Amino acid sequence: MVKLLTKDYQRLLKEIKSKIFSARIRAVHQVNKELIKLYWEIGEALVKKQKEYGWGKSVVENLAKDLQLTFPDVAGFSSRNLWDMKRLYEAYQGQPILRQAVAEIPWGHNLLILNKIFDMEERRYYLEATAALGWSRNVLLNQIKADAYKNQKYLPKQHNFPKVLPVHLMEQADESIKSVYNLDFLGIKEPVLEKELEKRLVGKIKQFILELGYGFSFIGSQYKLVLDKNEYFVDLLFFNRKLKSLVAIELKTGEFKPEYAGKMDFYLQLLNEQTKLEDENPAIGIILCAEKDHIVVEYALRNLKHPVGVAQYHLINKLPKQYQGLLPGASDFKRQIETELGGKCQ
Repeated sequence: MVKLLTKDYQRLLKEIKSKIFSARIRAVHQVNKELIKLYWEIGEALVKKQKEYGWGKSVVENLAKDLQLTFPDVAGFSSRNLWDMKRLYEAYQGQPILRQAVAEIPWGHNLLILNKIFDMEERRYYLEATAALGWSRNVLLNQIKADAYKNQKYLPKQHNFPKVLPVHLMEQADESIKSVYNLDFLGIKEPVLEKELEKRLVGKIKQFILELGYGFSFIGSQYKLVLDKNEYFVDLLFFNRKLKSLVAIELKTGEFKPEYAGKMDFYLQLLNEQTKLEDENPAIGIILCAEKDHIVVEYALRNLKHPVGVAQYHLINKLPKQYQGLLPGASDFKRQIETELGGKCQ
């Protein structure tokens, strides 16, 4: 029995547990695909038969009652759900790419997109993003409220990845960052210092990882780097399983400054030399700031040696109309903080 406590046995146990978890996930995914396929076929049958025989709305009500009598222990055959199946088919018929995407996410997620989004290209974005990133229904709703589609489409991402990364890694790195991050889950409604922002993000690290996207694992906050007798601290350090790269995040509560890029470039150099493993890709940096000037960012990133991206964050997505124009902006917050501290805020 003692031998079973060896590292070899622990590795075997870990491997088998991983296989079991993966098999369970695949099984759930397959069940969902079959369920969506069934709902699609019911919706298709309703549309075609109503058209063929000229049936009215009552056929859906009657069908719901008969199905519930036949399958009393099976949920999902209410008249409302049957109408939703019909709407699903009508929305995506003749669009094989979208039909395939529909089958990749749960029914409740599909209904949320169907009810909230009406542009077909935007629907495709949320369908594919939900499937790829594994968004829960609440996260999906939060992304819709934060206009994630419009942000990724109309607000350009700013980074130097094409210059410093190989093509295959550059494309993956580009997909792994956003132009704007929605942090309204923090519940911040008044100005805070960067330390407080970091503290709140660590306190709700699960929500933050969901906002970051697929593959992020949290390593730690204020991650220490040492060079000679000097100590430096990265605000937040993650590892991205898809990129196989360390991802350093620096938080700035004010407007982006060119010196932030140089500082991040320096941190990435130390991470590559001191923390990165041999089989990992180069570390990547993300500077999250409240505001940024696109031209300033472009120039600041131009001559960096390491991959750095600059993104904005939103603490409150939409301000109530009665408060618009009455609250101070980020520059006002910054001046207020500097006054209270008796010095400049970095």
